[in-house]
Formats: sequence, C-alpha cells, structure tokens
Amino acid sequence: MSGSPAPLRVVVFGPESTGKTWLAERLAQAFGEPWAPEFVREFWDRRAGHIAAADLAEIACGQRDGEERAAARARRVVFCDTDLLTNVLWADLLFPGACPQPVRAQAEERSRRYALYLLCQSDLPFTPDPQRCFPDEAGRAMGARLWRSTLEQRGLPTADVSGHGDARLQSALTALRQRLGLVPPGAEGVR
Repeated sequence: MSGSPAPLRVVVFGPESTGKTWLAERLAQAFGEPWAPEFVREFWDRRAGHIAAADLAEIACGQRDGEERAAARARRVVFCDTDLLTNVLWADLLFPGACPQPVRAQAEERSRRYALYLLCQSDLPFTPDPQRCFPDEAGRAMGARLWRSTLEQRGLPTADVSGHGDARLQSALTALRQRLGLVPPGAEGVR
C-alpha cells in the first residue's frame, strides 16, 4: 500500500524572544500548510505560570502530540515552533537534573527526523514576557551559544535566520528554497 510521502518537518528553533512563533505562523501561511505551536505556552497559561519539574514529561508529550497532529494535516511540509530538544534545553536550564531520560531519548531520536532547523538569531529586540528568563545581553548570548551548539554537536541540518519583520521571513524562505527546494505555492518561478 503506497500513500503520499510524509511531509517534511521544519523546526523554527532558537532561544527565547527570537521570533519563532511569529515566523512559524508566517511560514505556514505562505505555504498554506499547518504549524505546530509551542505547547509550553498553552501549558503555562493553563497553570497560571506554575510549572514544576514533575511537569516536564507532560510538556514534552504535549509538544510531540501537537506536532503529530499538525503533520497529519500537512501535504508537503509542517512547521514546528520548537521541538523536544528545546524542551530538554529548558528543562536543563530551569530544573537541572530533572529532565526524564525518556524525554531526552525521544528528543534525540526525533531530532533526526527534521529536514531543517531554522536557527533564529538573537537580532530582534527582547520582548518582555512573563515566560522569559534571560532579558540581559549576557543571557541572550548564552542562549544563542547553547541553541547553536545543540544543533552543531548533533550535526543537524541548520540554516540561520535573521532580520526584522519581512526580512526575517525572506531569510527563512531563502533557506527553505536553497536547502530543501521548497517554495510557497505560486512562487515557483520567483527567485
């Protein structure tokens, strides 16, 4: 039994306040495809900002399940606002030693499934948000190093994304075209 090929999975990746959600949503709109929001935002809101180490497995399941639901609706590509590697990074930063081993193992295994990680640079102004932790320049630089090294250590396919507003979207679209041959519908002949 042969079906349609599985959609490509693209992760919009990077430290906090780098425009990941905005970019994932805009890419999905441009391609007419679904996107998977970052689950922990919804979880945070439901819990009025109270998250504990005991919640890490549930957060990872929510992230994974949201991605799978979006992928099931996709034809060519699904855009993921972060992934389980991000869950592990935050677990290690906020709850050292508490990340469940099955979450770590699943993050490693799933990271090999993604066609491309769009690594969002910290070139946007920091936007205050109760969920954010590292607003100062040193914290932002630490985040940028940590997220990049996470991809580099694993040899994962990565493209940097930078710029403000439409320039950031164009940076991502260029990476998708150059690295994966993906262009939004109707833009096939546009360079």
